[in-house]
Amino acid sequence: MVLDGGVRTAQGGRMLIGGAPVRVVRLSAAGARAVGRWRAGAAPAGAAERALARRLVDGGLAHPLPPPAAPPSGEADIVVPVRDRTRALGPLLAAVRADLPDVGVLVVDDASADRAGTARVAAEHGARLVRRESCGGPAAARNTGLAACRSPFVAFLDSDCVPDPGWLRRLLGHFADPGVGAAAPRILPARDGSGGVLARFEAARSPLDMGPAPARVAPGGPVSYVPSAALVVRRAACPGGFDPDMPVGEDVDLVWRLADAGWAVRYEPAAAVRHAHRTRLGPLLRRRFDYGTSAGPLALRHGARVAPAVVSPWSGAAIALAAAGRPVGAAAVLAAAAALLVRRTGRAGPAVPAAEAARLVGLGTLGTARWLAASVARAWWPAALPAALASRRAAALLAAAALAPPLAEWADRRPPLDPLTWTALCLAADGAYAAGVWTGAAAARTPIPLLPVLSPARSAVH
Repeated sequence: MVLDGGVRTAQGGRMLIGGAPVRVVRLSAAGARAVGRWRAGAAPAGAAERALARRLVDGGLAHPLPPPAAPPSGEADIVVPVRDRTRALGPLLAAVRADLPDVGVLVVDDASADRAGTARVAAEHGARLVRRESCGGPAAARNTGLAACRSPFVAFLDSDCVPDPGWLRRLLGHFADPGVGAAAPRILPARDGSGGVLARFEAARSPLDMGPAPARVAPGGPVSYVPSAALVVRRAACPGGFDPDMPVGEDVDLVWRLADAGWAVRYEPAAAVRHAHRTRLGPLLRRRFDYGTSAGPLALRHGARVAPAVVSPWSGAAIALAAAGRPVGAAAVLAAAAALLVRRTGRAGPAVPAAEAARLVGLGTLGTARWLAASVARAWWPAALPAALASRRAAALLAAAALAPPLAEWADRRPPLDPLTWTALCLAADGAYAAGVWTGAAAARTPIPLLPVLSPARSAVH
C-alpha cells in the first residue's frame, strides 16, 4: 500500500490530511506507527492495521499495491470489439497472445464490411469470433462479448490498442479485494510523442490518459472515470454491461453505476496499454466534439455529476471579490474560511494547524479558480462570447479565463511544444468539446451540463 501523493501529515504524524474530498484522519499512536511502516514498504499486518488501511483506501488517502496475479485458465477472457480495422487487429491479437497464451480471446465483429478479413485475422491468432448482424456501436459489441463469456473477469480492449506485457496480471491483482468491480490501466500513445505537432499534443494531453498516479475512480474525484478502450471488470459486478444507447460516454456511465452500487473501481498506471491517437486536426476535433455530446445523456442519467464546475460559497465569494478588484475582501473571506476549518476540525480532537488550514483553503480556492477558468473554454464560451463582444472588461476577463488554464498546464507539464502552439491547440480542442456539450445538452433538453453546482459540503476545504 502507498499513501496518496497529496496526503500531508500534522501533529507529529498523528493526523493525515488528504483524500477526495479532502478529509482529516486522526491516528492513534499505533496507527501512526503503522503508517510509518507502510511508508517504508511494509504491508498492513493484523486486523487493526487492515481496518485502518481500508479506511484510508476508501477515503482516497492511500492506494493498494497488490502483486500481479497470473490468470488461471478459465478465470479471465479478453473481448475485442472491432469494425473494419483488420490492420490494427493483428498487432493487438499478436501482443495479447505473446503475453497471455492461455487466456481466451473473443473478437466481436460489429457488422464489418470486410467480414472475411476480420475472420481471417482472428483465426490466425486463435481467437474466437462472434459476428453481429447489424452495427450497434462499441457498447453493444462489448455487451455481445460479455454475454458470450463465462469467466469471472472480462477485459475489454479496443482494436486500436496494443497492451504492454503484464498489463492484465497487474490489473487482476486488484480483484483480490472482493469489493473491486473494475480496474483500468494507463492509456499511453502508441508513438513516443516525438512525431508531428499533433502527435506530441495528444501524447501530452490525451483525454484517455488519466495520469501517472494510482487512484480510486469515483464521481468528483481526481480520476472521475476511466475509458473503456482498456478496462477489466468483474462479471458479477456488471451483468448488464454498457448502455448500448450511448455511442460515447458509455464508460463514464458504467463506472458511475458501479460506484453507485458500492463497487470500487481502481486506476492502475503501472499497467499500460498503447493507443493509436489521432494525429490529424479534423479527426481530433471531431472526437473531442463527440465526447462533449455525451454530457446531455449523462446528465439525464446522473444529474449534476456532469456539472462543469463545483464551487463552495467561500471559494465563490473570494473569487468574485478578486475578479471585482477587491483583493482585501477576498483575503478576508479566505481567512474566515481557514478559521472555520480550524474550529470545525477541533470539535472532536486536535484541530488542523492554522498554517495547514490556510494552505488547504488557499489551494482549494486556487483549484476552483482554475476549474472555473477551464470551464469557460470547455463549456461556457458560446454564452460568454456575446458579453465579450459588448464589453471591453468582459472581453478582458474572458481572454484571461481562456488563456490562463492552458498556460498553467504548459508550465506544469512542460510538453514538447512551444507555449503558443500548445495554447492554440488546447483552445481548439476545448472549444470543440464545448460545442459538443451544448449540442448534447440541447438534444437531451437539459441545461445541467452547463450549470455550475454550489457545494456547501466542501466549504471548509474549498
